[in-house]
Amino acid sequence: MTALPPAPSPDTAVLREAAQWLVRLHSGRAGEADRAACEAWRHADPAHERAWQRAERLSQKLGAVPASVGVPVLARQARGNRRAALRALAVLTTAVPTAWLGWRLAPWDSWTSDHATATGERREVQLADGSRVLLDTGSAIDVRIDDTQRTVRLRTGAIRVSTAADARPFIVHTVQGRLRALGTRFTVRQDNEGHESASPDVRLAVTEGAVEVTLRGASVPATIVPAGQQTVLGTQGASALVTVSPESQAWTQGVLYAENMRLADFCAELSRYRPGLLHCSPEVANLRISGAFQLRDTDYVLSMVATTLPVQVLTRTRWWVTVLPA
Repeated sequence: MTALPPAPSPDTAVLREAAQWLVRLHSGRAGEADRAACEAWRHADPAHERAWQRAERLSQKLGAVPASVGVPVLARQARGNRRAALRALAVLTTAVPTAWLGWRLAPWDSWTSDHATATGERREVQLADGSRVLLDTGSAIDVRIDDTQRTVRLRTGAIRVSTAADARPFIVHTVQGRLRALGTRFTVRQDNEGHESASPDVRLAVTEGAVEVTLRGASVPATIVPAGQQTVLGTQGASALVTVSPESQAWTQGVLYAENMRLADFCAELSRYRPGLLHCSPEVANLRISGAFQLRDTDYVLSMVATTLPVQVLTRTRWWVTVLPA
């Protein structure tokens, strides 16, 4: 009798899909439609079923780990080799209290984008034309360079673009419109989280050259933003130009800059650089804070907040932190 060859291992893309289904069905919010859709996905291709079975086996073997930890790990590992991605799937078994949190915070854009960063990560990529794009925490982009133009699609997060000299147009696509670089260095920020039904604002700050802005749905440019100016693009158009603020550029140096900032706003910004939830109590939300804080250690930043303001930092877990009155 001839032995049958072993079944091929599922590829990384299928592993990602299996991970998404695993988290969704363990979220505590899954309904009959979700379970039926998962069944349909599993039966659509033998590779789907193999990925699902392996994910479940690993889940049962290694037990419960918070999804807010597991999903970012998988997001990083899935971009590497298949074996590493498969090991990371084991982390996705979620305890009921944290499962829905993990599902909501999962960086799905990063799994299918050309370049992405995890929470707390900053990374610069050099494009084929020599241009450089620095990605902030939790950011994702797609890149396409052909004979006629160079394009970057910002899916989520913030980027700094430094364009290389080239005759082809360099364009950044955002949810609020198209940005054409005119020999430029500039930053763009688009926060998709919390905007499931509405388009988020896009913040553009130009430090060198200029950027031509064409709003979504328009056929002609709305404005040109010169160096030293910034604007906000929203559903109502582009805001008036103002001088580039230090806080809009501080992240490029790994710094959170605050000047008389509300503590609630400070915590919301700091939370972008750490996993889990960082909540600011309403009783201290309107306290003001100023300073330049290194983002490489957000726990230390929180300790500094507690030292300088009449607040205490209550840490229930590494992924659930609340700032309260002292």
